[in-house]
Amino acid sequence: MTVLDAFRLDGKVAIVTAASRGIGAATAIALADAGADVAVLARSESDLEKVGARIREAGRRAVVHIGDVTDDTVLQQLVERTTNELGGVDVVVNNAGGSVSKPFLEAKKIHFQKAFEFNVLTAFELSRLAVPVMLERGGGSIVNVASMAGVHMARGAFVYGTAKAALNQMTKQMAAELSPRIRVNAVLPGAIETDALKWFLDQQAPDVREHMLELTPMRRNGEPDDIAAAILYLASPASSFVTGKLLEVDGAARPGLIPHDWPDL
Repeated sequence: MTVLDAFRLDGKVAIVTAASRGIGAATAIALADAGADVAVLARSESDLEKVGARIREAGRRAVVHIGDVTDDTVLQQLVERTTNELGGVDVVVNNAGGSVSKPFLEAKKIHFQKAFEFNVLTAFELSRLAVPVMLERGGGSIVNVASMAGVHMARGAFVYGTAKAALNQMTKQMAAELSPRIRVNAVLPGAIETDALKWFLDQQAPDVREHMLELTPMRRNGEPDDIAAAILYLASPASSFVTGKLLEVDGAARPGLIPHDWPDL
Protein backbone atom coordinates (compact mmCIF):
# COMPACT_ATOMS: atom_id res chain seq x y z
CA MET A 1 0.00 0.00 0.00
CA THR A 2 1.28 3.45 -0.89
CA VAL A 3 0.61 6.59 1.11
CA LEU A 4 -2.00 7.64 -1.46
CA ASP A 5 -3.72 4.27 -1.12
CA ALA A 6 -4.24 5.05 2.59
CA PHE A 7 -6.65 7.82 1.60
CA ARG A 8 -8.90 5.41 -0.32
CA LEU A 9 -12.29 4.34 1.03
CA ASP A 10 -13.03 1.51 -1.38
CA GLY A 11 -15.67 -0.83 0.02
CA LYS A 12 -16.62 1.63 2.78
CA VAL A 13 -19.98 3.27 3.46
CA ALA A 14 -20.33 6.83 4.73
CA ILE A 15 -23.15 9.00 6.08
CA VAL A 16 -23.00 12.78 5.69
CA THR A 17 -25.55 15.14 7.22
CA ALA A 18 -26.48 18.60 5.91
CA ALA A 19 -25.13 17.40 2.58
CA SER A 20 -27.22 19.38 0.09
CA ARG A 21 -24.59 22.08 -0.47
CA GLY A 22 -21.51 23.76 0.99
CA ILE A 23 -19.21 21.69 3.19
CA GLY A 24 -21.62 18.75 3.34
CA ALA A 25 -21.98 18.42 -0.42
CA ALA A 26 -18.24 18.81 -1.01
CA THR A 27 -17.56 16.16 1.63
CA ALA A 28 -20.04 13.64 0.24
CA ILE A 29 -18.54 14.00 -3.24
CA ALA A 30 -14.97 13.76 -1.91
CA LEU A 31 -15.75 10.54 -0.04
CA ALA A 32 -17.34 9.10 -3.18
CA ASP A 33 -14.30 10.11 -5.24
CA ALA A 34 -12.20 8.20 -2.70
CA GLY A 35 -14.30 5.07 -3.27
CA ALA A 36 -17.04 5.17 -0.63
CA ASP A 37 -20.74 4.62 -1.11
CA VAL A 38 -22.47 7.57 0.54
CA ALA A 39 -25.80 8.22 2.25
CA VAL A 40 -26.69 11.91 2.40
CA LEU A 41 -29.26 13.71 4.54
CA ALA A 42 -30.77 17.20 4.21
CA ARG A 43 -34.14 18.91 3.96
CA SER A 44 -33.68 20.32 0.44
CA GLU A 45 -34.72 17.52 -1.90
CA SER A 46 -33.70 19.14 -5.20
CA ASP A 47 -30.21 20.08 -4.00
CA LEU A 48 -29.68 16.74 -2.30
CA GLU A 49 -30.69 14.83 -5.42
CA LYS A 50 -27.98 16.71 -7.31
CA VAL A 51 -25.41 15.55 -4.76
CA GLY A 52 -26.70 12.00 -5.09
CA ALA A 53 -26.25 12.26 -8.85
CA ARG A 54 -22.65 13.41 -8.40
CA ILE A 55 -21.96 10.44 -6.14
CA ARG A 56 -23.31 8.08 -8.78
CA GLU A 57 -21.28 9.83 -11.47
CA ALA A 58 -18.21 8.90 -9.42
CA GLY A 59 -19.27 5.26 -9.83
CA ARG A 60 -20.54 4.84 -6.27
CA ARG A 61 -23.93 4.04 -4.77
CA ALA A 62 -25.95 6.76 -3.07
CA VAL A 63 -28.81 6.90 -0.59
CA VAL A 64 -30.63 10.23 -0.72
CA HIS A 65 -32.61 10.69 2.49
CA ILE A 66 -34.78 13.78 2.88
CA GLY A 67 -35.51 14.94 6.39
CA ASP A 68 -34.73 17.12 9.40
CA VAL A 69 -31.57 16.10 11.27
CA THR A 70 -33.18 17.14 14.58
CA ASP A 71 -35.88 14.48 14.12
CA ASP A 72 -34.70 11.29 15.86
CA THR A 73 -37.01 9.19 13.71
CA VAL A 74 -35.36 10.56 10.57
CA LEU A 75 -31.93 9.62 11.93
CA GLN A 76 -33.13 6.10 12.77
CA GLN A 77 -34.53 5.70 9.27
CA LEU A 78 -31.29 7.03 7.77
CA VAL A 79 -29.16 4.44 9.54
CA GLU A 80 -31.62 1.65 8.67
CA ARG A 81 -31.74 2.65 4.98
CA THR A 82 -27.97 2.97 4.79
CA THR A 83 -27.51 -0.45 6.37
CA ASN A 84 -30.14 -2.15 4.22
CA GLU A 85 -29.26 -0.51 0.90
CA LEU A 86 -25.50 -0.03 1.20
CA GLY A 87 -24.57 -2.87 3.56
CA GLY A 88 -23.55 -1.06 6.74
CA VAL A 89 -21.84 2.06 8.05
CA ASP A 90 -18.11 2.76 8.32
CA VAL A 91 -17.92 6.56 8.40
CA VAL A 92 -20.23 9.16 9.95
CA VAL A 93 -19.75 12.86 9.20
CA ASN A 94 -21.84 15.00 11.54
CA ASN A 95 -21.85 18.17 9.48
CA ALA A 96 -25.19 19.70 10.48
CA GLY A 97 -24.98 22.71 12.76
CA GLY A 98 -25.35 26.44 13.25
CA SER A 99 -27.41 28.85 15.32
CA VAL A 100 -28.40 32.48 15.63
CA SER A 101 -25.57 34.40 17.31
CA LYS A 102 -26.58 35.95 20.60
CA PRO A 103 -24.54 38.01 23.08
CA PHE A 104 -24.78 37.20 26.78
CA LEU A 105 -27.38 39.80 27.73
CA GLU A 106 -29.70 38.75 24.89
CA ALA A 107 -29.30 34.99 25.35
CA LYS A 108 -32.08 32.91 26.88
CA LYS A 109 -32.40 29.24 27.75
CA ILE A 110 -34.39 28.55 24.61
CA HIS A 111 -31.50 29.78 22.45
CA PHE A 112 -29.13 27.35 24.16
CA GLN A 113 -31.62 24.52 23.92
CA LYS A 114 -31.99 25.01 20.17
CA ALA A 115 -28.24 25.44 19.62
CA PHE A 116 -27.36 22.31 21.61
CA GLU A 117 -30.08 20.32 19.87
CA PHE A 118 -28.79 21.26 16.42
CA ASN A 119 -25.04 21.23 17.05
CA VAL A 120 -24.48 18.63 19.75
CA LEU A 121 -27.43 16.31 20.28
CA THR A 122 -27.94 15.53 16.60
CA ALA A 123 -24.29 14.46 16.34
CA PHE A 124 -24.67 12.34 19.47
CA GLU A 125 -27.88 10.68 18.36
CA LEU A 126 -26.72 9.78 14.86
CA SER A 127 -23.45 8.45 16.26
CA ARG A 128 -25.31 6.46 18.93
CA LEU A 129 -27.46 4.84 16.28
CA ALA A 130 -24.58 4.17 13.89
CA VAL A 131 -21.95 2.83 16.29
CA PRO A 132 -23.47 -0.65 16.75
CA VAL A 133 -23.62 -1.01 12.95
CA MET A 134 -20.04 0.22 12.64
CA LEU A 135 -18.86 -2.30 15.25
CA GLU A 136 -20.48 -5.12 13.29
CA ARG A 137 -18.18 -4.19 10.39
CA GLY A 138 -15.13 -4.02 12.65
CA GLY A 139 -15.00 -0.31 13.44
CA GLY A 140 -14.82 2.98 11.63
CA SER A 141 -14.47 6.72 11.92
CA ILE A 142 -16.72 9.54 13.13
CA VAL A 143 -15.92 13.11 12.10
CA ASN A 144 -17.74 15.99 13.75
CA VAL A 145 -17.76 19.37 12.02
CA ALA A 146 -17.30 21.91 14.80
CA SER A 147 -16.02 25.49 14.47
CA MET A 148 -13.21 27.81 15.47
CA ALA A 149 -15.96 29.64 17.35
CA GLY A 150 -15.71 26.84 19.90
CA VAL A 151 -12.12 27.74 20.82
CA HIS A 152 -11.95 31.51 20.25
CA MET A 153 -13.44 34.27 22.38
CA ALA A 154 -15.73 36.43 20.25
CA ARG A 155 -18.33 38.95 21.27
CA GLY A 156 -21.81 38.26 19.98
CA ALA A 157 -21.26 34.52 19.48
CA PHE A 158 -21.99 33.49 23.06
CA VAL A 159 -24.58 30.80 22.29
CA TYR A 160 -23.03 29.39 19.12
CA GLY A 161 -19.50 29.35 20.50
CA THR A 162 -20.60 27.58 23.66
CA ALA A 163 -22.47 24.91 21.67
CA LYS A 164 -19.47 24.27 19.41
CA ALA A 165 -17.19 24.08 22.45
CA ALA A 166 -19.46 21.37 23.80
CA LEU A 167 -19.19 19.51 20.50
CA ASN A 168 -15.41 19.75 20.72
CA GLN A 169 -15.40 18.19 24.18
CA MET A 170 -17.96 15.55 23.20
CA THR A 171 -15.61 14.57 20.36
CA LYS A 172 -12.81 13.91 22.85
CA GLN A 173 -15.09 12.01 25.22
CA MET A 174 -16.44 9.86 22.39
CA ALA A 175 -12.90 9.10 21.26
CA ALA A 176 -12.01 7.90 24.74
CA GLU A 177 -15.09 5.70 25.01
CA LEU A 178 -15.13 4.23 21.50
CA SER A 179 -11.43 3.52 20.92
CA PRO A 180 -9.72 1.45 19.69
CA ARG A 181 -12.28 0.26 17.15
CA ILE A 182 -13.91 3.58 16.31
CA ARG A 183 -11.93 6.79 15.94
CA VAL A 184 -13.60 10.14 16.63
CA ASN A 185 -12.20 13.48 15.56
CA ALA A 186 -13.46 16.95 14.67
CA VAL A 187 -12.68 19.48 11.98
CA LEU A 188 -12.89 23.13 13.04
CA PRO A 189 -13.51 25.32 9.98
CA GLY A 190 -12.72 28.99 9.96
CA ALA A 191 -14.29 31.38 7.46
CA ILE A 192 -15.44 29.17 4.57
CA GLU A 193 -16.91 30.62 1.38
CA THR A 194 -20.22 28.78 1.51
CA ASP A 195 -23.31 30.29 -0.08
CA ALA A 196 -24.29 31.65 3.33
CA LEU A 197 -20.98 33.46 3.90
CA LYS A 198 -20.93 34.79 0.35
CA TRP A 199 -24.45 36.17 0.79
CA PHE A 200 -23.47 37.78 4.09
CA LEU A 201 -20.36 39.40 2.65
CA ASP A 202 -22.31 40.66 -0.36
CA GLN A 203 -24.45 42.67 2.08
CA GLN A 204 -21.42 44.25 3.75
CA ALA A 205 -19.07 47.03 2.76
CA PRO A 206 -16.03 45.86 0.76
CA ASP A 207 -13.71 46.61 3.68
CA VAL A 208 -15.30 43.77 5.68
CA ARG A 209 -13.80 41.17 3.34
CA GLU A 210 -10.52 43.12 3.30
CA HIS A 211 -10.53 43.05 7.11
CA MET A 212 -11.01 39.26 7.09
CA LEU A 213 -8.12 38.71 4.69
CA GLU A 214 -5.87 41.03 6.66
CA LEU A 215 -6.39 38.88 9.77
CA THR A 216 -5.79 35.64 7.82
CA PRO A 217 -2.13 34.82 7.07
CA MET A 218 -3.18 32.70 4.08
CA ARG A 219 -4.85 35.85 2.68
CA ARG A 220 -8.00 34.09 1.57
CA ASN A 221 -11.13 32.53 3.02
CA GLY A 222 -11.46 28.79 2.84
CA GLU A 223 -13.47 26.81 0.32
CA PRO A 224 -15.75 23.83 1.07
CA ASP A 225 -13.20 21.54 -0.61
CA ASP A 226 -10.60 22.61 1.98
CA ILE A 227 -12.79 21.16 4.71
CA ALA A 228 -13.79 18.12 2.64
CA ALA A 229 -10.11 17.21 2.21
CA ALA A 230 -9.54 17.40 5.97
CA ILE A 231 -12.60 15.24 6.61
CA LEU A 232 -11.42 12.69 4.05
CA TYR A 233 -8.10 12.43 5.89
CA LEU A 234 -9.81 11.81 9.24
CA ALA A 235 -12.27 9.34 7.68
CA SER A 236 -9.63 7.30 5.89
CA PRO A 237 -6.94 4.82 7.00
CA ALA A 238 -4.41 7.64 6.47
CA SER A 239 -5.34 8.84 9.98
CA SER A 240 -5.51 5.38 11.57
CA PHE A 241 -3.45 6.55 14.59
CA VAL A 242 -5.41 9.77 15.08
CA THR A 243 -8.36 10.03 17.47
CA GLY A 244 -9.74 12.60 19.88
CA LYS A 245 -8.22 15.47 17.90
CA LEU A 246 -9.60 18.86 16.86
CA LEU A 247 -8.18 19.77 13.45
CA GLU A 248 -8.25 23.52 12.86
CA VAL A 249 -8.69 24.42 9.18
CA ASP A 250 -8.80 28.21 9.22
CA GLY A 251 -5.80 29.64 7.37
CA ALA A 252 -4.33 30.55 10.80
CA ALA A 253 -6.87 33.38 11.04
CA ARG A 254 -6.89 35.49 14.17
CA PRO A 255 -10.10 36.02 16.16
CA GLY A 256 -12.34 38.92 15.20
CA LEU A 257 -12.73 38.22 11.49
CA ILE A 258 -16.23 39.69 11.42
CA PRO A 259 -16.43 43.27 12.75
CA HIS A 260 -19.09 43.63 15.41
CA ASP A 261 -20.97 46.43 17.08
CA TRP A 262 -21.35 44.91 20.53
CA PRO A 263 -20.30 47.75 22.88
CA ASP A 264 -18.56 47.49 26.22
CA LEU A 265 -21.00 47.20 29.11
